[in-house]
Amino acid sequence: MAVKAFVLIQTEIEIARTNEVAAVLKKLGGEVKSVDCITGPYDIIVEIEGKTVDEISTLVDEKICSVAGVYRTVTCLTV
Repeated sequence: MAVKAFVLIQTEIEIARTNEVAAVLKKLGGEVKSVDCITGPYDIIVEIEGKTVDEISTLVDEKICSVAGVYRTVTCLTV
């Protein structure tokens, strides 16, 4: 059974940076199911899926957090 998570992302201050980060995240494909800009304390929400929690962790650490302009993330696993 697949593991699903939502990643809340804060980007660097500039609004253009948020759009740039969202565009890069959309190109990741595969485990990334959706990318949306949002309002509130976070700027972007990303829906991801993996086979295991470890796969989710690797995806966030190695792919999402490495995108230029990503300031902070919070990962919320679905139950």
